[in-house]
Amino acid sequence: MIYSKEVEGMCPVAKGAYHGPAPIPEEGKWVQAKEIKDISGLTHGVGWCAPQQGACKMTLNVKDGIIQEALVETIGCSGMTHSAAMASEILIGKTLLEGLNTDLVCDAINTAYRELFLQIVYGRTQTAFSDDGLPVGASLEDLGKNLRSQVGTMFATAAKGPRYLEMAEGYVTRVALNKENEIIGYEFVNLGKLMAALKDNPDVKASEIVEKLKGHYGQWDTAAKYIDPRKE
Repeated sequence: MIYSKEVEGMCPVAKGAYHGPAPIPEEGKWVQAKEIKDISGLTHGVGWCAPQQGACKMTLNVKDGIIQEALVETIGCSGMTHSAAMASEILIGKTLLEGLNTDLVCDAINTAYRELFLQIVYGRTQTAFSDDGLPVGASLEDLGKNLRSQVGTMFATAAKGPRYLEMAEGYVTRVALNKENEIIGYEFVNLGKLMAALKDNPDVKASEIVEKLKGHYGQWDTAAKYIDPRKE
């Protein structure tokens, strides 16, 4: 250690008691975190790129300072999907600090990681008060049975009104309107179920499978008319 002449000329003064850092909650325990290996927890975070054209939702499961699980979801920018693919390979097995100092290709993904880092190191994780945290693989619960991101896509104009394009239930094929042309329901196809059915039934016509998997929500049967939200 190199000291300036001013410091070298000072007399030593004892600093008193040292109590360590304030403990933070981690997986059901109060931990005085001094090193990266002292950090554990699962949490979510959201990031955005500089032009705010796209966004990323990230979930990390950290055990003893090591990223054991990463879920990277993106929306709004086609290039982000490739960045997410690379980030998923880059992050796993790294320490939490290594991940912070790693280029994750996309600004939105980097920003999401930064937000997660802050939550995790300050003891603000989803598993702060959960004994032993959550097992590796827990982030898949966010995707549901068919392992697809929960995406909602709506479009509207002052001249023509709203269009439901995709809901949590699936891809919207038709929208139900009442006599006043107000939306009272919609028809959808769950794309995860559709892909599974197509793989399991290669000899059945795709159109038949689609018809079989269609579902409805709202006052579907009492509608005055039905429209294709993408064309009508």
